[in-house]
Amino acid sequence: MNGSLTFKLLKPHNHYTILLKKSYTTAAAAAHFTQHALNHPLTSLQCGTMLQSLTNSKSVTKGQKLHAHMIVCGVLRNNTYVSTKLAAFYANCGRMAEARVIFDGIVLKSSFLWNFMIRGYACNGFSMKSLVLYREMLSFGQKADNFTYPFVLKVCGDLNLVEIGRRVHCEIVVCGLESDIYVGNCLLAMYSNFGDMEKARMVFDRMLKRDLTSWNTMIMGYVKNGDPREALVVFDLMRKSGLIADCTTLLGVLSACADSAAVKQGKAIHGYVLRNSIAHCNNFLTNSLIGMYCNCNSMVYARRLFEEVSRKDTVSWNSMISGYTKNGDAFESLRLFCRMVPEGAEPDQVTLIAVLRACDQITALHFGMSVHSYIVKKGFDENTIAGTALIDMYSKCGSLDCSRRVFDEMPKRNLVSWSAMVAGYGLHGRGSEAISIFHEMRTNSITPDEGVFTSVLSACSHAGLLDQGKEIFYSMTNKFDMRPGLAHYSCLVDLLGRAGHLDEAYELIKTMEVKPTVDTWAALLSACRLHQNVELAEISAQEVFNMDPKRVVSYICLSNIYAIEKRWDDVERVRGMVRRRGLKKPPGCSFIEVDKLHSFLM
Repeated sequence: MNGSLTFKLLKPHNHYTILLKKSYTTAAAAAHFTQHALNHPLTSLQCGTMLQSLTNSKSVTKGQKLHAHMIVCGVLRNNTYVSTKLAAFYANCGRMAEARVIFDGIVLKSSFLWNFMIRGYACNGFSMKSLVLYREMLSFGQKADNFTYPFVLKVCGDLNLVEIGRRVHCEIVVCGLESDIYVGNCLLAMYSNFGDMEKARMVFDRMLKRDLTSWNTMIMGYVKNGDPREALVVFDLMRKSGLIADCTTLLGVLSACADSAAVKQGKAIHGYVLRNSIAHCNNFLTNSLIGMYCNCNSMVYARRLFEEVSRKDTVSWNSMISGYTKNGDAFESLRLFCRMVPEGAEPDQVTLIAVLRACDQITALHFGMSVHSYIVKKGFDENTIAGTALIDMYSKCGSLDCSRRVFDEMPKRNLVSWSAMVAGYGLHGRGSEAISIFHEMRTNSITPDEGVFTSVLSACSHAGLLDQGKEIFYSMTNKFDMRPGLAHYSCLVDLLGRAGHLDEAYELIKTMEVKPTVDTWAALLSACRLHQNVELAEISAQEVFNMDPKRVVSYICLSNIYAIEKRWDDVERVRGMVRRRGLKKPPGCSFIEVDKLHSFLM
C-alpha cells in the first residue's frame, strides 16, 4: 500500500463512518502499527485521559494517531465516554468535519459535548452552524448553561442578529445566569457589536461582579461606536474602583483620547506608562501613544517619543508621516519618508497614501511621480486605494492627463475612484468632462453617493454649467431618493451666484431643508462681489460675521465691494472691525520644485 493508510470504522447499526488518514508510507509500516495496537491496547480511561491532554495542547497529529489506535483495538465501539472525548478533541482543534461525524454517531449526548461543538463552530468560522446546533440542543431537551451562552452570544454579535441576541438574553435572565461574569461579559461584547451601548451599559450597571474584561469591553465598545468621551468616563470609574489597567485597557483609552483630541488625558496615560515601564515591552502601546499625540495635533510630543524608539517599525513611521500630513506639515512628512527606507523600515500602502496626500498639499509633482514609480515597483499599483490616491495627487498637482491615465489603467474602480476623477475635472474647470464621467459611472451600475454629487456639483459651479448642475441637484431627490446636504446646497448657491442668479440663490438659502452654514452664506457673498450686488452682500456678510466673527476673508470681500462703489466710509468701518478684532489676512504661499521643494510666502 503506497501513499496513506485509511482506517475505516463502521459503528453498530451503521450510524456513521469515519475515514481517518494517517501518514504510513508503506503497507509494512501500517501492518506493524496495527499489530502493535492489538498487542498493547489502551483502556477507555487511558484513552480518555490522553485525549483530554491532547485537547488542551491541540496536538492534532498525536490525536489522530490515538484515534487510529482506538479504531484498531476496538475501544471506540459502543463507548460514549471515549467518543465524546474524541469529538471534543477535534472540535477544540478546529477539525469540525471530523468532530461532526463522531458527534452524530453518539446517541446520548452530554451538555459537555454540545457545548464543545457549539464552541467549535462559533470559533472556527461556522457561526450559523453554531446557532443551528444550539437550537437543536434545546429541541433535544438539553438545557443550555453558562458554558453554552457565551458562544451563542458571540455568534449573535458576529452576525449582527439583534432580535435573536435579545431573545437569548431573555433566556439567560430566565435561567438566572445573567449574574455569571463570563456570560455578562459576552452580553457586553454582543451589544457593543450591535452598536447598542445603552443596553450594554444597562447590563454593565446590573453586573454584581465585574472583572478587567468587563471594563475593557465597555471602554472598547464606546470607542468603536464613536463615543470616546464616555470611554474616558468609564476608565475613570474603573480607576476609582481600584482595578489596575492592562495593555488592552490602555490601548482603548489612548484610542479614546485620540478620537476626542483629549491630549491632557493622553499625557496622563503616557505618564502612567512611563512610571510602570509598560511601553518597553509593548510596541503596540508606543505606537498608540505616537498616534494619540498626532491626532491631538501635538507633533512635538509625538516626534520626541518617536525619536526615542530604538527599533521603529512601519506603524511608527506611518503614524508620524500621516500625522504631519494631517496637521499641514507636508514638508516634514516627506522628509521622514526619505529617512524611512535607509533606517530599515519598509513602506506599505498606508505610508504611500499618506505621502501622496502630502504631495498634493504642496503640489510636489515630481516627488509624487517618484512615489508612483515606487508603487509600481512594489506592486501596489493593482490596489484600488493606492490608485485613487494617485488620481487625487496628480489632479491636485496640475497633471490631469496623468490622473486620467491612472484611472483608465486601474483594473478595478470603486465609488471613491470615480469620485476622485470627477473632482479632478471639476478642480480644473472642465465641467463637461466631469459630467461625462458622472454619467459613465452610472452606466457602470455604480450608484453615486453624497460625495460624488458634491464633486460633480462643484465641477458644474466652476465651469458655469447652470442647467446641468440644477438637473443633477434635483435628481438627488427625484431619481436617487437622497436628501441634499449642506455641501450640495452650498454648491448650488455658488453655481446660481456665479451665473448671476443672486435672488434665486438667496431664496434657495431661505427655503433650505437644513440650516445654512457659514460656507453657504460665504458662497453668496463671493457671488455678490462678482456681480456687485451690495444689498445682498450686506445681508450675507452679516450672517457670516454672526456665525464666524474671525473669518477675515469675508471682511475683505465686503470691504472690496464697498470700495468699488466708492463708499469709503463703509470701507473704513469694515477695516476698523478687522483691526478691533485683531484679525490678519493669512499670507499666501507658493511652491517650486528645483531639485528639491522650496516654499515662498507671498
